[in-house]
Amino acid sequence: PNGYGLYSATGNTWEWCADWFSTDFHLTGSLINPKGPESGENKVMKGGSFLCHKSYCNRYRVAARSSNTPDSSTSHMSFRCARNI
Repeated sequence: PNGYGLYSATGNTWEWCADWFSTDFHLTGSLINPKGPESGENKVMKGGSFLCHKSYCNRYRVAARSSNTPDSSTSHMSFRCARNI
């Protein structure tokens, strides 16, 4: 388990990320700690949520990337707290 006693949080909610979304940034961006484009219209969401279904949820896995507008709020999107050690 992690420091919070959780064994797996995969599939609970989409992880809301600070990066701007781009469909082709992976082709031109850095391979080491990519930051995403400087600007955009949508932010990156990673993973998947409890609302995913194979008929509309694309690539349901931890590394799956999708996008949504920065002003969105839903019950199946969250963010991850991390610290640098």
